Amino acid sequence: MKQILGQSPQITHLLRTIPMIAASEASVLIYGETGTGKELIAQALHAESRRKDKRLVTINCAALPVEGIEVDLFGRANGLGEIEHRGRLLAAEGSTVFFDEVDALPLSIQAKVLRFLEAGECQLQGSHRLHLVNVRIVAATSADLQQAVTTGRFRSDLFYRLQVVPIIMPTLRECRDDIKLLLRHYSREFAGDNAVVRYSKTIEHCLLTYAWPGNIRELKNFCQRMALLYPGKALVEEDLPPEMLPEVAASHHAFTLPPTGINLAQVELDLIEQALDLAAGNRSRAARLLGISRDTLLYRMQKYSLEP
Repeated sequence: MKQILGQSPQITHLLRTIPMIAASEASVLIYGETGTGKELIAQALHAESRRKDKRLVTINCAALPVEGIEVDLFGRANGLGEIEHRGRLLAAEGSTVFFDEVDALPLSIQAKVLRFLEAGECQLQGSHRLHLVNVRIVAATSADLQQAVTTGRFRSDLFYRLQVVPIIMPTLRECRDDIKLLLRHYSREFAGDNAVVRYSKTIEHCLLTYAWPGNIRELKNFCQRMALLYPGKALVEEDLPPEMLPEVAASHHAFTLPPTGINLAQVELDLIEQALDLAAGNRSRAARLLGISRDTLLYRMQKYSLEP
């Protein structure tokens, strides 16, 4: 778990719970915005589990082939049940399978994946014989899976089977206490043989107040870019990307009433939907993003007939 960096309460709690979750065989569903480190958590869960001697099998559901997805996942056999092609799930015997971007799993294959989760059964194309596989399932998504279930894009039975143990990854906006630590770590990592980039108090303030929509991945890329362009330099505001400057960041959040007016109810509805999307459907986190209580959020969701 050395790759998971942070001293904020959210990260400390996460690091404390990972060994307990890893010790079980329960399915895990990791929620989080892009760049929050969902794959690192999956790797840590595998590394702390009794399956650590086997290689973690990662399946990016968004990159699965449109044609032949069943063969790619499960495999193919002849009429006698002899395996001609061992799919990725069948080859994962004794290990952990990580379904990344599980919301992109095609609806056409979700029933077979559910059967695999429930009974460890792989029915290979070309044969009626069932092959049993012993694996542990970890999945991750940046989407609102509950909303996907409501709209019929994701099976409810598969959703609940995956979400035995949910893990919600905090955003970098929620862990601002970790920003300095991460900046120091990645600046040293990318400096190599060069001198380390230095951050003045002014630059630190810019970076601490920036929203970091790409989360830790964006911060890591930023440190790499600064190390390449300004080795050993004490950064000044002109060195920062424009969107990281305070006046630009402030302008992104300012709202000027247009001369034609607005539909206030529509604005409120849009903000609630955006907050729920950013919080991956977690009502408490969405309420914090909006600066209101959870009860107030639930009341306003009911007001707009949103799923409570």
